[in-house]
Amino acid sequence: MFDELSNKLGQALQRLTGRGVLSDDAVREGLREIRRILLEADVSFDLTREFLERVQEKAVGQQVIKSVRPGQQLVKIVYDELVGMLGEKLAPIAHATLPPTIILLVGLQGSGKTTTAGKLAKRLKLEQKAPFLVAADIYRPAAAEQLETLGRQVDVGVYREDGQSDVVKLVKHGLEAAAKARARTVLVDTAGRLQIDEEMMAELTRLKAAVHPHEILLVADGMTGQDAVRIAQGFHQALSITGVVLTKMDGDARGGAALSIFGVTRAPIKYVGTGEKLDALEPFHPERMAGRILQQGDILTLVEKAQANVDEDEARKLAKKAVSKKGLDLQDFLGAMKQMQKLGPLKNVLGMLPGINPQMLKAAKVDDNKLKHVEAIVLSMTKAERTDPEVMNGSRRMRVAKGSGRSIQEVNQLLSQFKQMQKMMKVAGKPGAKLPFGPRFPGQ
Repeated sequence: MFDELSNKLGQALQRLTGRGVLSDDAVREGLREIRRILLEADVSFDLTREFLERVQEKAVGQQVIKSVRPGQQLVKIVYDELVGMLGEKLAPIAHATLPPTIILLVGLQGSGKTTTAGKLAKRLKLEQKAPFLVAADIYRPAAAEQLETLGRQVDVGVYREDGQSDVVKLVKHGLEAAAKARARTVLVDTAGRLQIDEEMMAELTRLKAAVHPHEILLVADGMTGQDAVRIAQGFHQALSITGVVLTKMDGDARGGAALSIFGVTRAPIKYVGTGEKLDALEPFHPERMAGRILQQGDILTLVEKAQANVDEDEARKLAKKAVSKKGLDLQDFLGAMKQMQKLGPLKNVLGMLPGINPQMLKAAKVDDNKLKHVEAIVLSMTKAERTDPEVMNGSRRMRVAKGSGRSIQEVNQLLSQFKQMQKMMKVAGKPGAKLPFGPRFPGQ
């Protein structure tokens, strides 16, 4: 997410940080460029103007112009203002003192409400919040079936009531079922429309008055840019939403919705959807997101992902074996690959590292399919071949190529790169060793 915005902002700020001294004119010229970049990213005109006024007020003055590192100080000012623009701080779900916490998910049809309900249920279950789902979309065909399928996948209870035309009654019955199931959090998946209309808002207003939800989360499609902002304004005026979930952010190159919604509604972005899988829902940290936009990385999120998904004992064994005399074999490498895949798409993982910009990732041609190809090749080997790749003669390589559906050249390339990696690991295990540049991760 934010690839295009991140790349352009990075280039604009790099031109300023490269100067030894910053003049008033240089700062103003740089801010004009930032203004153009933000508007192209679909950030609202008023918010862009206010953002630049605050940056200019802090940047154009003796403190920055005469600073030892004026460029870096300007980047810090832009970073701080981006954090404020994105919502200032993490806004977690406001759980009720006396359970259950009732969360209404609202939004237009096609924004991803039902899928988000499943993702949020999975996250809340991991947080020991005992979620329960209520299928309150009585208009969209198969909406209840979709929610039931998601409920089974995350092992969470789902209440549905076929033939019920009164949404308020349905949700009240759902809350009774949730109480019997001893749920601590109830997620109500409401109906959407193709556009905001009076009938839709009247139904949601009645529902809000009847069940007194603790959270009203707007689920908005992040790829719609300023349309998402206008939709957020409409729902906020009618319902006083308490937060926003931005979906499809893995496909959004501009990011204008994320940069505008908080400023327009003051409703914080609580989560962002970063993929189709049920674990592809991230809490929205404004300070971390600002760091990603300015290519400063997001090591904290990466560490949290690793802690949640990687088997610590297995990782420790692999690290120990990697620098041992014997070194890793292909069986170990396969295990390491599977651990790595748990962190999500490789492009997303690399994007959290400081100094990695979108252009570098494009140039590197990061392709998760290549990892699948490598996995297919390794799985086509016998256990003895994985343990000792030196036995891989011509006929064995031909058999593995046919078994994996890959070319003999790819098999040869993998074995060659793996051999290089083994050598590099052994060098790394020696005290005071310097790693040579050159060997690539097998399959890349």
